[in-house]
Formats: sequence, structure tokens, C-alpha cells
Amino acid sequence: MTLLQTLSVDSISAADSLSMGAKGNSIGLLDLLIKGGYMMIPLYLLFILAIYIFFERLLTLKKASTTSSYLMDQVKVLVQSGNTEKARILCAGENTPVANMIAKGIERIGSPLKNIEVSIENVGKIEIYKLEKNLNLLATVSGAAPMIGFLGTVTGMIQAFIAVAQEEGMVSPKLLSTGIYEAMITTSAGLVVGIIAYLGYNYLVTQVSKLVHNMEYSSIEFIDLLQDK
Repeated sequence: MTLLQTLSVDSISAADSLSMGAKGNSIGLLDLLIKGGYMMIPLYLLFILAIYIFFERLLTLKKASTTSSYLMDQVKVLVQSGNTEKARILCAGENTPVANMIAKGIERIGSPLKNIEVSIENVGKIEIYKLEKNLNLLATVSGAAPMIGFLGTVTGMIQAFIAVAQEEGMVSPKLLSTGIYEAMITTSAGLVVGIIAYLGYNYLVTQVSKLVHNMEYSSIEFIDLLQDK
């Protein structure tokens, strides 16, 4: 065997050894999550809670925004023709925030205009409360998750240094580094949960704002209709 062939075989063997070592030392995502310690449990629960609130609110807001674009046109025709009962039934069939507000306004036709406005505003407040339900809880998750992650890091570091203090003789770098990276897992997990909850919260708030604007516009349009009647 020539010198070049020998070097080639040695290089391949060294590369295979490094590859096997890298595979042996690699840590999967599930292993990292398990090594995070007990403080990972509340983070898991907060993550599940954030995902549940986000999709539950998303479906609710999507349903609330499905008011027919022709609703106000149909209501206008029916009210002007004096068929208020059919207009109220039409709004009741929609079962959306806008339709519920207009239905309450139709029920109050014949009362002073100011009383009708107050009735519509009261229904609007109730509908907005329903739309914003659990959003504050999602905001709490976005703030609490990183703090719990930092707490897990602090407790993990304390445990690591206690283990170092109890070690007799030379302290193994592996002992210290293992404790540190396990403690840092909770910080990264807390930040991930917090970021996801924060982005979800801001997206839902934006959708609620759009719905509230649509509700205000529809109520003003209905009041104008009564004034022109």
C-alpha cells in the first residue's frame, strides 16, 4: 500500500470516528425538553393554554365577522316600509355582534332617539366583552412564561453550584456544564412560549379592533336611518 493510500484510509477512519462521535453526543429536542427539570411543567401548561385560547378566540372572531354585507341594505328597506318585525327576525337569524346591536335598536323603534342609541351602545359593550374574553389571560401568559423560564434557570444554577460544592477533589467541567445547559433550557422554553403568546395576543387584539370599528360604523348607519325616516 502506498503512502497516499495509507493517508486516505486514515482520513476516512478519522472522519467516520468524528461522525459517530457527533451522532453519539447529539441531543434531540425531546431530550432537551425532558432535561429542563420540574419548571418545564408550568411552561408546558402555559403553552397548551395559549394555543387553546388563540384558536378558540380565532374561531369566535371569525364567526362574529360573518355578518352579511347586505344586512344593512335589507334592514333599511324593511324599516322604511314599516316592516320592523321582519327586520328584527332577519337580524336575529344572523346572531353576530352587529346584528344583535341592530336588532336591539329595531326593538326600541318608537322610543326617543337618545334611548335607542343608549340601548345599542349597551348591547355593543356586552358584545365587545364577549369578543375580548380571555385575551387578558393570553397577555398574562406572554408575560409570565419568560419569568417562569428565568426562575427555572436560577433554581437550576443553584442546584448546579450545590452539586459542585458537594464534589470532592477536582470538579469535572462536565458536571458544571451539564447543570448550566439544563438550567438554560427553561429560559429558552419560557421565551418561546412568551413570544408565541405575545404574537397571538396582538393578532387577536387587531382582529377585535376591526370588528369594533365595523360595529360602530353599523350602529351609526342605523341611527342615521332612523333620523331620515
